[in-house]
Amino acid sequence: MCKYLFYSDYFAKFAYHNNKRTGNYIDCMLKLNFKFLLLMYSKSILVTFALLGVTSYGMSKDRMTVNPDAVNTGTILHAWSWNFPEIAKNMKDIAASGFTMVQTSPVQHCYQPEGSGKKIFDDNVTEGNWYYYYQPTDWKVGNNIVGTREQMIQMMDSAAKYNVKIIVDVLPNHTAFDIDAVSDDFYKAVGGREKMFHSNGLTPINNYSDRDQCTLWAMGGLPDVNTENPDFQKYYLEFVNDLLGLGVRGFRYDTAKHIGVHSDPVDSASGVKENDFWDVVTGRKSVKGVALSMPYDSLFVYGEVLQDKGVPEAEYADYMGQTASGYGHVIREMLEKHSAKNLDVISYHHQGAPEYLTTWVESHDTYANAHESAHLTDSQIRQGWVYLTARQNGTPLFFSRPAGSTRQNYWGNNVLGARGNDEFKHPEVVAVNKFRAAMSGQKEKVDISDNGQVLVVSRGKKGAVIVNIGTLSNEVDLPTTLADGTYKDAVYGKEFKVRKGRLHGLAGPERSYILQK
Repeated sequence: MCKYLFYSDYFAKFAYHNNKRTGNYIDCMLKLNFKFLLLMYSKSILVTFALLGVTSYGMSKDRMTVNPDAVNTGTILHAWSWNFPEIAKNMKDIAASGFTMVQTSPVQHCYQPEGSGKKIFDDNVTEGNWYYYYQPTDWKVGNNIVGTREQMIQMMDSAAKYNVKIIVDVLPNHTAFDIDAVSDDFYKAVGGREKMFHSNGLTPINNYSDRDQCTLWAMGGLPDVNTENPDFQKYYLEFVNDLLGLGVRGFRYDTAKHIGVHSDPVDSASGVKENDFWDVVTGRKSVKGVALSMPYDSLFVYGEVLQDKGVPEAEYADYMGQTASGYGHVIREMLEKHSAKNLDVISYHHQGAPEYLTTWVESHDTYANAHESAHLTDSQIRQGWVYLTARQNGTPLFFSRPAGSTRQNYWGNNVLGARGNDEFKHPEVVAVNKFRAAMSGQKEKVDISDNGQVLVVSRGKKGAVIVNIGTLSNEVDLPTTLADGTYKDAVYGKEFKVRKGRLHGLAGPERSYILQK
């Protein structure tokens, strides 16, 4: 096995697509039966949906048409590589920092060679690497990185106490590189080893723009699971339902764009007739007597659909929210240049409606995989976070960097399972998280200084956030929707004045200010 796991998917170019709406079979059938459904009620409706192959939990939702009145208030802390006891122990601080959700690392059984599980990254491989838990060996709760099922239950109890929603990173697209490490129970459940993978599932992808390869071949060399196999779907869905029973209320689907939608090629050589994985896991249809155990709309679900040429974003949007990976790239470019000049940092650079996008300054992949964002300082990341979180739309995800990490030592203390650094509870992060929650119903107005170094996000007449991404102090003189008056920043106590609809004051280098009425 190679020393580094550089998924070639993460080097994809970012493409901007025209906004097109792709329909699907479910939409058409629901329209054809609309008049009939109007006459039905309660149990009769459920029977009608069942005849269509649709459960009452999995109705189609338009995630493409922008609703200008939609306002997002949630925030996600990605407790990357934290184990269950660490998350539980820090839940009070997480809630106090204004985060509404915690995203865990993958919790299923994973590749764990003897002696691993100690380090986030080990040059010699022997003491473990972060990417092992992205290599499933069975769909049962617990591994040597995040902890046991019992420890997860304790974490869930802590989350409930502090009213924090837990979402879990899941990755049904593939198994571990070492297919001999996959459990006998898993192979048996799907009908044997020959039924586990797509017909070309062990052949590495060489063209990520080819949807046949992208959805049916091995991404980054990881064996591609036949996700259309009903036996696999049943086994995986039972795992999902188990997590829901434990209190999990959302999922991040890793490598989601590598699991086909209806317009994608079908693996007929494996006996597949329909790409229906997403229909099953989002509750639109059952499989072998098993269905999603709770209403899909009550869950927060998004897919890692990294933007690239030919990706059917509109079809994925029919099932779930998506990652705004292209927007993250633009935000990092702004931070690197210490200026938004000649950059469009207001558009989300995505076909989907922004209220259904998950945004980030960096993700675990941009930090740990190719280190695309690891050179950015904590302060730069923080200013990017404040800007994203102050905005009206998107659900921002805050990646927790390893404790002790520096720009020279990305792994820091390098202890797998340990809590990350203190940035998640930095006063600027806390203040903007709470600002976001307080701005429910308030539309945004974004203004940027001529030199591109100062960004002001105004939210109606209730508040505004000032972000100086420059390395020097900047005079603030920008329009705002705030009423005239004097406002004191929530973090540093600095005063800013609004006169005749313009915001005035002095912003320190790489510093943010949170103003509320």
